Amino acid sequence: MKSSHRKATAATVSLLAAAALLVPAVTPATAAAPAAGAGIGHGADRAALQQALDATVAAGVPGAVAEVRDGRGVWRGSSGTADLGSGRAAKAGDRFRAGSVTKSFTATLVLQLVAEDRVGLDDTVEEHLPGVVPNGGHITVRQLLHHTSGLANYTDVLLRKPDPVRDAQRATYTPRELIALVADAPNRPAPGTVWEYSNTNYVVLGLLVEDITGRSLRHETERRILRPLRLSGTSFPTTAHLAGPRLHGYEWLDGRGPGAAPTDLTEFSPAAYWATGTLISTTHDLNTFYKALFDGRLLPSRLVKEMRATQPMNPERPGRSYGLGLEGNAHTCPADGPVLGHTGEVVGYQTFSFTSADGDRQVTLSVNTGLTLSDTAAKAATKVLSTALCRAD
Repeated sequence: MKSSHRKATAATVSLLAAAALLVPAVTPATAAAPAAGAGIGHGADRAALQQALDATVAAGVPGAVAEVRDGRGVWRGSSGTADLGSGRAAKAGDRFRAGSVTKSFTATLVLQLVAEDRVGLDDTVEEHLPGVVPNGGHITVRQLLHHTSGLANYTDVLLRKPDPVRDAQRATYTPRELIALVADAPNRPAPGTVWEYSNTNYVVLGLLVEDITGRSLRHETERRILRPLRLSGTSFPTTAHLAGPRLHGYEWLDGRGPGAAPTDLTEFSPAAYWATGTLISTTHDLNTFYKALFDGRLLPSRLVKEMRATQPMNPERPGRSYGLGLEGNAHTCPADGPVLGHTGEVVGYQTFSFTSADGDRQVTLSVNTGLTLSDTAAKAATKVLSTALCRAD
């Protein structure tokens, strides 16, 4: 749906990728081969990493930032431009909208409440949020986390608006209003029968956290994750502003060709994202979060194991899988086993944060184009991931 000429098609406004779709178009059926030198000294070759990052920008992305952690230490890289207006160069510590990576944070909060015996994975939605979702008496917390609830995706409704991107940019929805958008959706699969990515699931989970704790999702995210891990570059925004050193977010809208200037969509209401995709973060903070999560510093080991127990998204197209707020991808490093983490696509940004199957290598990459990322740039971004995560033969 994305052309190499960066034309915005009807999918451009795939808004919401806005609320943070899984970015399936960015993950090719087969992974790019690891760059020469990857794995030398128990870590990726640093020159190869920078080369891959530069190639992503050369393919048409304004700017790209990354952090890699492996046996050779920590590598932070950047390429291109953070702000086309001022010409400021992208820097490795720049902030960006992390999109659906937020889902891993929301899932962690829910599982912390499971660890505290305040909710059970097999509790129904109706037990905690009566009347909030259709068929709530048959939908479990586990099914919401795993995207097998049968709830329709509210972003599909937002897509049908005449100008969905700009409408979302000014959005004032409440979480319950987002859920209400699909309350009457027909012909839904029975809970537990079909895997189907739906942002509605994580809006419901956000309400669950608020109902159980009696505090806002933002408060609980800060109290339980951001402050304990000292994620000073990460925030749960309540306004459209993206503060501090940042990547500006750009899209090529309205069918304009490759020579046209993109639209700056950095200022963007979080109301259409919330628990499913609203976090602002940095490459350093996201790597720190996933490291802490997989090391058992945020959850007991039995619940980390539950998160990591992924099931195929589509049995007819194996290789991609989903657990409880985590994606698995066996295509990135076919010889090494599935990488784990999450992708995030929102207007103006695409983010990838993954850890190798053995836990020894991490990468977070963010680029400041989202919905109109070209296929060429998407493949270049994937090369950054494989260069960082794959062991040498």
